[in-house]
Amino acid sequence: MSRFVRVVALLSMGWYAVLGAAQEAEPPPPEPQVEVADIEREGLERTAEGQEAQKAVDAVHKDSRELLDEYHARLKLVQGLRQYNQMLSRQLDNQQDEIATLQQSIGDVAQVERQILPLMMSMIDGLEQFIELDMPFLMDERRARIQTLRDLMPRADVTMAEKARRVFEAYQVENDYGRTIESYKAKLDLGDGVFDADFLRVGRVAVMYRTVGSADVGFWDVAQGGWAPLDNTPYRRYIEQGLKIANQEVAPELISIPLNAEAEVQR
Repeated sequence: MSRFVRVVALLSMGWYAVLGAAQEAEPPPPEPQVEVADIEREGLERTAEGQEAQKAVDAVHKDSRELLDEYHARLKLVQGLRQYNQMLSRQLDNQQDEIATLQQSIGDVAQVERQILPLMMSMIDGLEQFIELDMPFLMDERRARIQTLRDLMPRADVTMAEKARRVFEAYQVENDYGRTIESYKAKLDLGDGVFDADFLRVGRVAVMYRTVGSADVGFWDVAQGGWAPLDNTPYRRYIEQGLKIANQEVAPELISIPLNAEAEVQR
C-alpha cells in the first residue's frame, strides 16, 4: 500500500513537472504591430492642429497689436485735445480781458465824445474867424466849407470820427493855401463897380488881379485892408506870367510881386 502511494505520488510529481515545463516553454502572445500609415496620419493631424493653433496665436497677436496701436493713437489724440483745451482756455481768458478793456474804452469814448464836440465847434469858429481876417481869396468856397462843417456837426448819421476828419481836412486845406500858387476867376468889387477878373494867389504872400477887358492890375493891400491898383508897367507883365505859371502853361520861374513891407513886418 505504501509502495502504491509512493508510486502515485511520484507520478503526480512527474506530471506536474512536465506540465510546468510545458507552461514555461510556451511563448508569450504576440504584441499588436503599429502600421506606418497610421503614424503618418497621426503626425499630419498633429501638424495641422499645430498650424491652426499658430494661426490663432498670430490672429490674437495681430489683434493685440492693432488694439495697442489704436490705444497709442487715441492717447495722442487725447493729449492733443488737452493741450488744445488749455490753449482755448487761455484764449478765453485773454478775450475776457479784452472785453473788459473794450467796455472800459467804450465808456471812455462816450466821455471823449461829450468833450470833443464842443472842441470841434470851437475849432470851426476859430477857422471862420481866421478866414475873415485873411486875404480875400476864394471867399465863397472857403465860407461854404465852414457852413458845411456847421451843418455836419448836429447830424446823427455821421460818426464822430468822420466829423473830426472833416474839420481837420478843412484846416489842412487852409494850411496848403500858404505854400501853393493858384489862379482863378471871380468877381472883383472895387467900390465903384463889380468887374470880372483873373486872380493870382502866391501863397499867402500876395493876391493880385487883372480885370477882364480893361486889363487893369492891382493887389490886396494888407496895410489898407483893401484893393490897390498897380502900374501896368511892369506889374501887368509879372501878373500875366504868374497866371501862366499857375495854369501850368509855362515852366515855373521867378516873378516879382508887390509887397507891403511894413505890413509884413507887423504880421
